[in-house]
Amino acid sequence: MHHDEKILPVIMAGGSGKRLWPLSRENYPKQFLSLDNSQNSMLQQTICRLNGIAHEPPLIICNEEHRFIAAEQLRQLDKKLGGIFLEPEGRNTAPAIALAAFQAIENSNDPLLLILAADHVIGDIDAFQHSIHAGIEHAALGKLVVFGVDANTPETGYGYIKRGAQCGSGYIVEHFVEKPSREVAEQYLLSGEYCWNSGMFLFRASRYLDALNEYRPDIFEACKKATEVQELDLDFIRINKSAFMACPNESIDYAVMEHTPDAVMVPMNAKWNDVGGFEALWKISEKDNSGNVFAGDVYHVDCENSFIHTDSKLVVAAGVKDLIIVSTKDSILVTNKSCVQEIGSIVQALKKNAREEVKYHREVYRPWGKYDLIDVGERFQVKRITVKPGAKLSKQMHHHRAEHWIVVSGTAKVTIDGKERFLTENESVYIPITAVHVLENPGKVGLELIEVQSGSYLKEDDIVRFEDKYGRK
Repeated sequence: MHHDEKILPVIMAGGSGKRLWPLSRENYPKQFLSLDNSQNSMLQQTICRLNGIAHEPPLIICNEEHRFIAAEQLRQLDKKLGGIFLEPEGRNTAPAIALAAFQAIENSNDPLLLILAADHVIGDIDAFQHSIHAGIEHAALGKLVVFGVDANTPETGYGYIKRGAQCGSGYIVEHFVEKPSREVAEQYLLSGEYCWNSGMFLFRASRYLDALNEYRPDIFEACKKATEVQELDLDFIRINKSAFMACPNESIDYAVMEHTPDAVMVPMNAKWNDVGGFEALWKISEKDNSGNVFAGDVYHVDCENSFIHTDSKLVVAAGVKDLIIVSTKDSILVTNKSCVQEIGSIVQALKKNAREEVKYHREVYRPWGKYDLIDVGERFQVKRITVKPGAKLSKQMHHHRAEHWIVVSGTAKVTIDGKERFLTENESVYIPITAVHVLENPGKVGLELIEVQSGSYLKEDDIVRFEDKYGRK
């Protein structure tokens, strides 16, 4: 066992989690949610799962628009971080891993990259760590390791790997197979020679780049160019946008793993689930005697094998069977378990109709805290705003709306046209149209206030920012 090998975990947190809408939204996708009633989000669990494996501070790869959520969740863990790589737009896994590999070679002496997805659930952490240790010996010898999961049902949502000859703790990969049809999946299962492709990998950074350069020089070049110019900003690493946008959209399986003769599959049977949709979520959740999973304020009579989740409203269900019911502040999903595959395409259709519900939750997270849109009318809207201790909103001005702020708890420091004042509980202040204003929380506890906006135009783009400590334009 090569104890001196450096492992650099690379956590891909770029997915949009469409199939778990309306829990998951474009601006707050599933990797940032806690889906199994634990305190931690899936991203946080992915990082905690590495405790016990000697590793460098992890590199996170995420989408530009999720940067503050990712940074906040990592801050809560209080762990050292190797940086947050920002992709201007997702380009699938082959380019994302290439960015990390170029970065790793630049920063240190060619570590082994452990590629993990931020949205997997793993029930058996010992088994997970055992497989990683087994993979190290192969990766140290220049192999490209993929972790395979025993196929125990004929899943059509996963890629499969055909096992070849055994070598040490793994198997030579005979070939990779894309998501099969139901009949084909059943044949795979019977043959006993196939396992699921978990989407987790381990290999030396330079080995991956060599293979990528051999099979997909176009991706290699685009990513090389993208990482040559970097901007550091807090923990964020920004790359050359135009170079990266020109990069083809391709998975590591297609780009590299299917072509390389050096692929080795190491088994990982760690109660793995990629929580692709609600049926998977129902499977991993604790059920009652009738096979139901209830979360939130649910009153139920005679329900069977159903998944009912509500985050605020009372949901009453009677005599339902095999249903998925998800109620959020702004949307309700009702579907039969057998139709959950449709959700991805339904979300696409809603997106085409420019539905805000696809992009945002009613609660929107910002680097300084969050806001919840409580009520909207013809010429007004009401928000509940929470500002973290020490945080400050940008210095801004609106052309079309006036605002009233009422403090519910905590202390607010408000500056309007250069005049400072402090507000505490039950006090309010009025900000006329075009007044330049700043709101900050000088205290040690959270600040909560109600904002009432009134005017002819209330969209978020009516903001002129003068200065912002979070670098937003």
